[in-house]
Amino acid sequence: MTVESQIDATPREPLPTARPPSAFGEFWHYFAQNKGAVAGLVVILIVTFAAVFADLIAPYSPNEQFRDAILQPPFWAEGGSFQYLMGTDDVGRDILSRIIHGARLSLLIGAIVVTLSLAVGVVLGLIAGFARGVTDVLIMRLCDIMLALPSLLLAIVIVAVLGPSLTNAMIAISLVVLPHYTRLTRAAVITELSKDYVVASKVSGAGVLRLMFITVLPNCTAPLIVQATLGFSTAILDAAALGFLGLGAQPPTPEWGTMLASAREFVSRAWWVVTFPGLAILITVLAFNLLGDGLRDALDPKLKR
Repeated sequence: MTVESQIDATPREPLPTARPPSAFGEFWHYFAQNKGAVAGLVVILIVTFAAVFADLIAPYSPNEQFRDAILQPPFWAEGGSFQYLMGTDDVGRDILSRIIHGARLSLLIGAIVVTLSLAVGVVLGLIAGFARGVTDVLIMRLCDIMLALPSLLLAIVIVAVLGPSLTNAMIAISLVVLPHYTRLTRAAVITELSKDYVVASKVSGAGVLRLMFITVLPNCTAPLIVQATLGFSTAILDAAALGFLGLGAQPPTPEWGTMLASAREFVSRAWWVVTFPGLAILITVLAFNLLGDGLRDALDPKLKR
């Protein structure tokens, strides 16, 4: 036997195969390519940290008044002090402390609004997608009517009927954004119903509720996650608008829109009273929008490169 034949006859170990990436690893690979989305995620984490630990981070109570420091400018401006880094408002309250506590309130508003609208919208969308016929037409025409009206105007009407308060403002915003989740869920459900795994579940005897919530709904979560993230920014912005109009959170609640409303008359002589709450709204809403764009790029197979 030749040397070559001996080498060929020697059993060879199989080459190690590369392990496929995990689902989270693949998601993060595509998500991290969007630098704006990563920046938005970092900002949201910072805002969330400030909201959770507001009592420890804020230098003062949000409603504590310092009568000897009314309308004091930020520390870098003339007449400012490191005691009040962002200055004080017209009754001597520390603006930095109110903005930090306002972050907690804004995130709470976003969480409640998204949870309510998402839960009801998903159920209505599942019913419309599975029932079709008259039920589908009624639900969709109601959504079309709500979408035909300006969202903020509809929210103002609802709050005017229920009465101005933070709770009623959250209910109004939830009703306003409800049609978006309903239509999105219905479209995803109709797409999934024609696939083989749903047909196989029907043949195996799965009931309607099992088909809705166990078979179909988990495969519709990607667009709903993106919409829910964008819904956070919409909820914060609408709550601030209602607060600015006096229909949302009522003074002295440290809500960003309410802070803007109470500072309107000081725009010309105390710019910091309006600028910092406005920047808080702008940065937070922009961060959620960037995060939503990144999630869309990472979760939508059509957008993956």
